[in-house]
Amino acid sequence: MKKFLAVLSTLVMLGSLASCGDNSSSSDNNSSNNDTKTTTAAKKDDAEANNDGDSNSGGKKTVGIAMPTKSLERWNRDGEYLKEQFEAAGYDVELKYSDNKTEQQNNDIQSMIADKVDLLLIAAIDGETLSQTLADAKAVDIPVIAYDRLIMNTDAVSYYVSFDNYTVGKLQGEFVRDTLKLDSEAGPFNIEFTAGDPADNNAGFFFNGAYDVLKDYISKGVLKVPSGKTTFEQVATPTWSTDKAFENMQNTLASYYSDGTKLDVALCSNDSTALGVAKAIDSDYSGGNAPLVTGQDGDIANLQNIVDGKQSMTVYKNVSDEAGVTLDVAKAILSGQTPDASLSLSAEAKYDTESYNNGVKVVPSYLLVPYVITKDSLDKLVDTGLYKWDSNNKYLESTASTT
Repeated sequence: MKKFLAVLSTLVMLGSLASCGDNSSSSDNNSSNNDTKTTTAAKKDDAEANNDGDSNSGGKKTVGIAMPTKSLERWNRDGEYLKEQFEAAGYDVELKYSDNKTEQQNNDIQSMIADKVDLLLIAAIDGETLSQTLADAKAVDIPVIAYDRLIMNTDAVSYYVSFDNYTVGKLQGEFVRDTLKLDSEAGPFNIEFTAGDPADNNAGFFFNGAYDVLKDYISKGVLKVPSGKTTFEQVATPTWSTDKAFENMQNTLASYYSDGTKLDVALCSNDSTALGVAKAIDSDYSGGNAPLVTGQDGDIANLQNIVDGKQSMTVYKNVSDEAGVTLDVAKAILSGQTPDASLSLSAEAKYDTESYNNGVKVVPSYLLVPYVITKDSLDKLVDTGLYKWDSNNKYLESTASTT
């Protein structure tokens, strides 16, 4: 009997998750008014709030966390897990979601600067739009960690914590190569690409990692791209929108595959776009085969699709590991250290001082290791401690209760 996954969040959420796609949830706006935050007046008046305190517990220091939106499952996971981990370590936390609006995120960060947070942790909506706001943070000596997405064109970013983004794409390309046996099969196989948000610096790394694995097979004719769309700009998906990915794939199928031409691979950079692509294939594809569909993030709906054969794999990035390394870096900064390759980390990560140039400086980076999840390796998610099989061995459940 097929296993399929219960649509449950993998982590404790403060409310029900918004659906994937670019339709922003009203919970973003509500959360901006109801963010968990320490009383500003108390922080200003309490002299102890400015003391270093116990570097192991974090004392009374406050970390400001700026997340992009609640309309994508992964940012709910990241935001709530980061908040949980920092509070468990003894820090106060201000957590804000900015409804995928760059102006709102700038305002949210300015509010945290005014609240005199001790450190800013930012997953940028658009890495190109925060320069002036972060200059204000630097002027009052608030260090900044760029979380998951690099922040561009500023010298105010102290560190970058993410996964090895090029490797994410590389794993997707290698999965296609190995599954289709491109080194031994003559083909030709047809492939179409769906990339991510042009405003997200990571999106280019994901696309390039996959394309670099596959480009020689394209040039040799083993892989063909009937649409002719082989550049990032041609296949980018603003805001990683599920709906836009669905629309784009519908148009591609109508234009190049309506005569029964076989689609072998839909290479999608992440799960929110893969969800839209899989939906389009389900409704509009006239071929008799099930194309390979790649993804990234391990969103619940996509894990269901993997079980149901509508998606082939996802590149999983363990949020608990990313949050743990982020906490390690933040604690070192807040205790007056300068983190480097010698920093003791709670998860495997490479210290990189060469790869991530934001246009002003090369940002010292801690890059974690992603890995592939397929239908046959769902137990790897159980091994993270964030999931479990139910008593009937039919469903994957979160190990945390939902509220």
